[in-house]
Amino acid sequence: MEFNDTMKINIDFDVSRRVKDIVEQVYEALKTKGYDPISQIVGYILSGDPTYITSYGGARNLIVKIERDELLEELVKKYIDLLEENK
Repeated sequence: MEFNDTMKINIDFDVSRRVKDIVEQVYEALKTKGYDPISQIVGYILSGDPTYITSYGGARNLIVKIERDELLEELVKKYIDLLEENK
């Protein structure tokens, strides 16, 4: 590797991956505790109140590590991607 080359970092991928990992863990914790994960996550996004998310497995601490607008953006992106795939 030459030191003249510029390294390129894909920040969007890193953010996407981090959000995906957190949502997966939060989803599983909510499901395990018997909650409807969709309703609880929507409640959190709309209100900003982390008590919509169980503390089980550290899920509440995880969800607050990402901004709600960042979370919503990633969810919408994934939904749009699925729509595009199914055309």
